[in-house]
Amino acid sequence: MPAAIQDRPTAQAGRTPLVVRLLVLATFVVILNETLMINAIPRLMESLHVTEQAAQWVSTAFMLTMAAVIPVTGWFLQRVTTRQGYAIAMGVFLTGTALSAAAPTFTVLLLGRIVQAAGTAVMMPLLMTTLMTVVPENDRGRVMGNVTLAISVAPALGPAVSGLILQLGSWRLLFVAVLPIAGAVTYFGLRQLTNIGEPQVSNIDWFSAAAATLGFGGLVYGLSLFGERDANLGPSIGITIAGAATIAIFVRRQLKLQRTGAPLMDLRTLKHRTFALALTLMCVAFLAMMGSMILLPLYLQNLRGLTPLQTGLLLMPGGLAMGVLGPTVGKLYDRFGSRRLVLPGSIGIVLSLAGFTQVSMSMPYWQVLGLHALLMVSLAATFTPIFTVGMGALPPNMYPHGSSILGTLQQVAAALGTALVVTVMSARTGQLVADGAGAVAAQLSGMKVAFVVATVLAAATIVVAALLPKQAAAASDA
Repeated sequence: MPAAIQDRPTAQAGRTPLVVRLLVLATFVVILNETLMINAIPRLMESLHVTEQAAQWVSTAFMLTMAAVIPVTGWFLQRVTTRQGYAIAMGVFLTGTALSAAAPTFTVLLLGRIVQAAGTAVMMPLLMTTLMTVVPENDRGRVMGNVTLAISVAPALGPAVSGLILQLGSWRLLFVAVLPIAGAVTYFGLRQLTNIGEPQVSNIDWFSAAAATLGFGGLVYGLSLFGERDANLGPSIGITIAGAATIAIFVRRQLKLQRTGAPLMDLRTLKHRTFALALTLMCVAFLAMMGSMILLPLYLQNLRGLTPLQTGLLLMPGGLAMGVLGPTVGKLYDRFGSRRLVLPGSIGIVLSLAGFTQVSMSMPYWQVLGLHALLMVSLAATFTPIFTVGMGALPPNMYPHGSSILGTLQQVAAALGTALVVTVMSARTGQLVADGAGAVAAQLSGMKVAFVVATVLAAATIVVAALLPKQAAAASDA
């Protein structure tokens, strides 16, 4: 990792360092775009004359690029200063945003989204590594609570924000609105940002880089195919297996490089028990969040007849509550440790998902809002301690590898959550339609079964949460 680790600046407890605040703001802006296009699919189909399956790629390609690029960010961040990494990431993101806003065809729009995602992929590892370097251990929970805004709340607010903007006009406004904000963040960030340490010259194993790109990218792509309507299971399964096999080759290569050289992604991080537990819990929790983000708009718009704006307004309080509680949860973590927060949070996730298994055509909207708010608040109580205790369990030289693994598997979990709930819902719906059930009743039943599956998986987080350290100080396991 950067020499930043060796030249650790001191930060006054109780105050968030300026460099971290700037990176949090920039990361929030770029990660918001991961889910910003979910509500724009119908507009894209009409404006660019593409099918629904093709239009879905504006989100799939973003997620796919993130999964492919994040594994090499650890090496990249070693070779550049903080300012250089920030300038390159935001410059690439701005280029992709401008390209998307002016895209004359769907192909150009897709290219713009890929460029956007490449810039976004650098920001979260840069933020996480800088935070772990400059913030004292006893103050990390509070600061990580602010980081939760960027890594968790931004994707949760994406559909709501896009629903509001789409009421004003074309899908291009989604990019036009982001462009000046991202430009201002980049300009003021470069004026205020200071370098943390010095870059180091390091080599990269290009075979590992290619295997990571093909493996994680292929796995996310294969999983995303399951989420497409009328998906052909043959190619979906084949690509998913091929991606998993390539990841196995990548893992074997990293284990070899750990003995003879510098691995692209140091898997010795997984030997730290607390980090491995936090990683597992994060993946399952993020899977549950992304699954619900896909199912709820389908339920509210396709079955209950709400507009994108109405859907966004109904789901926005939960996302805002998640963001508002982030700093408070961080302070509680500094005081009480991880288990006392994550265990109730995990129980809340299970209860909220269990409540959604009872969705119906007459479920009151206040109940939907309440269950969604419970889910978001529970995720807030879970994500901040998970990230903090997980990264804090690693030695400083493994921070970039830990953040890279967290970021990569977060994308895999997002793809898996989307694929799982859509596949289960579609299978159940198709079965009931074949048996003569009405389309609405069949889809409603499919959603219920999908939420049941998500609830069962989320129950595993309770078991994992019980194994986390009681106090923050216990997180520095070796």
